[in-house]
Amino acid sequence: MYDSGLRSFGVMRAFHILFIGDVVGLPGLREVVRQLPELKNRYSADCIIVNGENIVDGKGLSEKEADELFQAGVHCITTGNHVWENWKSRPLLTSNPLVLRPYNYPSENPGRGWTLITLPDQRKVGVLQVQGRVYMQPIDDPFKAADHAVARLSPNTKIIIADFHADASAEKIAMGWHLDGKVSAVLGTHTHIQTADATILPGGTAYISDVGMSGPYDSVIGMKKDIALKRLMLQTAHKYESATDDVRVCGAHVVVDADTGKAISIESFSSPPPRTTTITTTGQ
Repeated sequence: MYDSGLRSFGVMRAFHILFIGDVVGLPGLREVVRQLPELKNRYSADCIIVNGENIVDGKGLSEKEADELFQAGVHCITTGNHVWENWKSRPLLTSNPLVLRPYNYPSENPGRGWTLITLPDQRKVGVLQVQGRVYMQPIDDPFKAADHAVARLSPNTKIIIADFHADASAEKIAMGWHLDGKVSAVLGTHTHIQTADATILPGGTAYISDVGMSGPYDSVIGMKKDIALKRLMLQTAHKYESATDDVRVCGAHVVVDADTGKAISIESFSSPPPRTTTITTTGQ
């Protein structure tokens, strides 16, 4: 866990945010729903945000999957570039302001890229999502789009969480510096690989390049290994299929000073933790 060191002053009202990374396949969805009660209790979560862009065979989600997450206690769902590959996602993006798509896609697309959550106790949390352009679609400027969203959210709340859905770590780090002091956290998604760079930037913004994947880890970033290997080795098209085994939930727990919106701490997590030792047998 990275702690800003401000906790010792004891003057802030801590607000706990649980952000769960890219949910892959129905096994990932089932495990997130199963673990959410325990994770909410473990991290004293006041607000839960989930990236759901890969739930239906790696491509988007529909109202059915979104309803499962909301009924489990999720407050907002972010997505990403793969949401457009599932046509059932589009009515959901149109109808539900708590399901976001990257804000910097052309405005003629359905959905919205930022929202203001009002919690049952009337506290408000802003959430925005933008998408990177390095190694991805050449869409509108994510830095200007983020500024535009922050300008609309900041008069209503000090607590703003940005999901930056991007491929290149350099672009993600640049966004962290760009939004430092303007938002409570910049949390990277899309690569499905949890990074070890969680920190709090000088202006008080929590940052991590990627919060990781929630889904089957006996896989290639959530997809069946044999199919992924065929695509990579043969360089021809093979239909991806979601894997099913070694399912984990990954994300980040961010604690924010509710009065200032500045981050107090950020901690990445994997539940259950990944295997880090090799099992050996005796007598050999």
